[in-house]
Amino acid sequence: MPADAVRAGIPCMLMRGGTSKGAYFVATDLPDDRAARDDLLLRIMGSPDPRQIDGIGGAHPLTSKVAIVSVSDTDDADIDYLFLQIGVDEPVVGDAQTCGNLLAGIGPFAIERGLIPAVEPETTLRIRLLNTGDTATARIPTPDGVVDYDGDLAIDGVPGVGCAIDLSVTREAAVLPTGNVVDEIAGHRVTLIDNGMPVVLLDATEFGIEGGETPAELEEDEDLRAEVERVRLAAAPRMGVQDAGGQTVPKMFLLSPPAAGGDLRTRAFIPHRVHTSIGVLMAASVAAGARIPGTIAHALAAPPQGDVTVLEHPGGLFTARAEAMQDEAGIWRGASASERTARKLFDGRVFPRPRR
Repeated sequence: MPADAVRAGIPCMLMRGGTSKGAYFVATDLPDDRAARDDLLLRIMGSPDPRQIDGIGGAHPLTSKVAIVSVSDTDDADIDYLFLQIGVDEPVVGDAQTCGNLLAGIGPFAIERGLIPAVEPETTLRIRLLNTGDTATARIPTPDGVVDYDGDLAIDGVPGVGCAIDLSVTREAAVLPTGNVVDEIAGHRVTLIDNGMPVVLLDATEFGIEGGETPAELEEDEDLRAEVERVRLAAAPRMGVQDAGGQTVPKMFLLSPPAAGGDLRTRAFIPHRVHTSIGVLMAASVAAGARIPGTIAHALAAPPQGDVTVLEHPGGLFTARAEAMQDEAGIWRGASASERTARKLFDGRVFPRPRR
């Protein structure tokens, strides 16, 4: 990293991955020291400030994200991916979760930066998710040995079409952290599940809502937000998340029966704003829950057809391919697959604010 990043800048690529947008960096271009790295990223993104006016963040959690990429030093992966959620109006850098949307851009970025060679007509690479320890496999179209961002795949929440990037994620840990399909927490029946993202599944009617409210309507309901957060803080330790007040997990899902042709309707608190669509690994966790008898999701969902679960969200529909199966010991295990698009938006050098 340059000795004076403020003057020399730092190589950075701005990419859309799925329904999120973030700044992608090669690990060696950032400080090794965590505190110095986090301070630098806050200055790059323009946090803390609700508008992030003095940085490249987009003034929303979905656009205030960072991916750090390096060549993996293990035999089981080609690339390592560390995700960081940058607080918008608070000086917080969270690493307790990964991001399945930005994951869609990891393979293209690694190829663009020369970290892994492209293979015609498609490049397959294994990605170690450092936040969770899981492994993902990505297949990226690379005709003529370069990433082709054009394509015919449309995903709800993103205008237009783009290249189809196939992603599959395998989980090592049990998907039900407590081993229970339903727990009683803070006076509510909940399902705690993690098929790539720690989420808490809630019955919307228990919180006095119908389930089809817009993100703005839900965010304006201060009593609802306070109650959801109370449940989140009580549930977090049971999912292995300590000091949840300073973390962005677990995510909170208000669920209701489908109303637009899907299998289940969702509204996600992430955790303090309401998602305008749904994250890839959030969807994988919700879909796995819908396939486990006795969970909150299973009770509200229409019976899934085949290997897909169609989740309704504020921006449309998400087709989740998630598995939930019991092993010989009766423990529920999970895996997921999805198709996303990604696009390089800008490549150059970013100049951090001199100081916070």
